[in-house]
Amino acid sequence: MDTLTSMRVFRLAVEAKSFAAAARRLDMSPAMASKHVMHLERRLGTLLLNRTSRHLSLTEPGATYFEHVRQLLDELDDVESAVGQSTAAPHGTLKLSAPVWMANPDFVAVLNDYRTRYLEVRLDVDLSGRFVNLVEEGFDLALRVTNPLSLGPALIARPIAPVTFQLVASPRYLRKVGVPADAQALSAHTMLGYSMFPANNALEVEGPRGVEVLKFESALQTNNESLLRLAALEAMGLAFLPNALIARDIEAGQLEAVLTDYRFFGTKLYGVYRHRKYLSPKVRTFLDFLCDDARLR
Repeated sequence: MDTLTSMRVFRLAVEAKSFAAAARRLDMSPAMASKHVMHLERRLGTLLLNRTSRHLSLTEPGATYFEHVRQLLDELDDVESAVGQSTAAPHGTLKLSAPVWMANPDFVAVLNDYRTRYLEVRLDVDLSGRFVNLVEEGFDLALRVTNPLSLGPALIARPIAPVTFQLVASPRYLRKVGVPADAQALSAHTMLGYSMFPANNALEVEGPRGVEVLKFESALQTNNESLLRLAALEAMGLAFLPNALIARDIEAGQLEAVLTDYRFFGTKLYGVYRHRKYLSPKVRTFLDFLCDDARLR
């Protein structure tokens, strides 16, 4: 067996805690993945992994070996990427995770322009509204609204564009219930909640009286921004939504922004990828393309 391939299998199995996940990443059967690790164990004369029917864990020698293998493979990938950047055009499949609200005309236009320039790159885009595991699920890049400090040391976050949220409702809802005069008046309104908010739906907002803590009960709770938008359009209540998703609705008069003298949470969209000294051409060019495109701002 090829020892380098066995090392890659071992690393992925440890990181994903599963032979099956490692096998999927490398397009082989779980039985073959297990054989690769057994090949390393025979070669080294020691047990690297403790195996049960549901769990893999490193032995003490396995933990030492894993750290060296990870460093070795990272350095090898860096060397290949460095050489590839100077000789190869971007190509292959770019597996990308992004928030649901990025299913909007501006982002689609950006994807189309990127593909027009880099015809050899195939885009595989997952809009699931969840934080994917880049290592275990084989993603090249994740676009996330996140706090970079919350990411582990194995991940890098590159800022792409600011993301602003607005509190909106349909004109029909506002005619029926009234327009809230201040943040405290929201307690009398029906709120549509986003699952990424704090568990107690307590948000800090900055208004004319300074910083206030806004607490509310949600009539509808979801992690899908598109569903929140549709619920707001149906006059179900007030919703905090990213401007990129609702800008056209506001222009068309289908949604109205309320409490516009308040500053709601603003954050940034980041491109998150595995820590690498050198990025593959497809990831590097895609990140550069996003950062340079004014349509995402």
